[in-house]
Amino acid sequence: MTLSPDARRIWLTGASSGIGLALAEVLLNDGHQLALTARTLGPLEALEVRYPKQVLLAPGDLTDSEQIKQIGERIAQVWGALDTAILNAGTCEYVDSDHFDAAMIERVVRTNLLASSYCVQEVLPLLRQGKRPHLVAVASSVTYLPLTRAEAYGASKAGLRYLFEALRIDLAHEGIDVTIVSPGFVDTPLTANNDFPMPMSWPVDKAARHIAERLQRTRRPMEIAFPAPFILGLRVIAMLPKRLQLALGKRMVRSSSTKKGTS
Repeated sequence: MTLSPDARRIWLTGASSGIGLALAEVLLNDGHQLALTARTLGPLEALEVRYPKQVLLAPGDLTDSEQIKQIGERIAQVWGALDTAILNAGTCEYVDSDHFDAAMIERVVRTNLLASSYCVQEVLPLLRQGKRPHLVAVASSVTYLPLTRAEAYGASKAGLRYLFEALRIDLAHEGIDVTIVSPGFVDTPLTANNDFPMPMSWPVDKAARHIAERLQRTRRPMEIAFPAPFILGLRVIAMLPKRLQLALGKRMVRSSSTKKGTS
C-alpha cells in the first residue's frame, strides 16, 4: 500500500482490538500514516509488517502520564507534527449496587477520562503543527441516558463528552476541529463480556468504516453517532419526565441473584 496524496499523520489509541484495530485497518488501507498505541504490542506489530511504510509503533499504558509524554516525543521526533488524533482507548466495568466499589469507579474514570486528558496535553502542540488539525474522542451513546449498572462507564464517558465539547469551543479560533464519536453497541472483545441483550448491535468492521468515512469528509462532523434508530430512541427517552425514565430504568434492573457472576 502506498501513501495517499492526501495522507494524514494520525495517532490512534486503543489500536490493538475492537473498534481501534478495525479502524486502523480501514485508515491504513486508505493510505494514511498511523502512530498506533495500545498496551498489547502483538496486533500493532502485525500491522507494521503489513504496512511497513505507514505504521509508527507507539505502544504504552495511557494511564501513565510519563509514558504518554514519551509517546508524544516519539511522534514529534519521527513526524514533527500530527494532523489527526483519535483517542479511542477505553474500558468498561459494571457496578454492583449491592457491593459498591469506589476503586472500580476510579479505574474506569482513570482509563476513559484522565488518560484522554493526558493525551490531549501531549497532542495539542503536535496538532498545532499539522495540516487541518482534527481532534477526535470516542465516547459512547450511554451518555444520552442513564442506564442500569453503567454508573462508572457512563460517568467517565459523560466527562469525556463535556471535556471535548468545551475543547471544541476553546480550540475553534486555532482551526482545530473536534469530533465526538458516540457508538451504540458494537461487537468487540469488550462487549463480548456483556450478559444482556445489545439491541441493533453492529459488526466492528461496519462501525469502523462508518467512522472513517465520516472523519474524512471535507466538512467534519461535530458528532458521529450510530446506529441512527438506536440513538434516536435514547434521545426520545431522555426527553421524557424523570419519573417515567426511572420507571423504564427500573424494568431493566435485574435481581441480585441474576447479577452474580457478571463481568
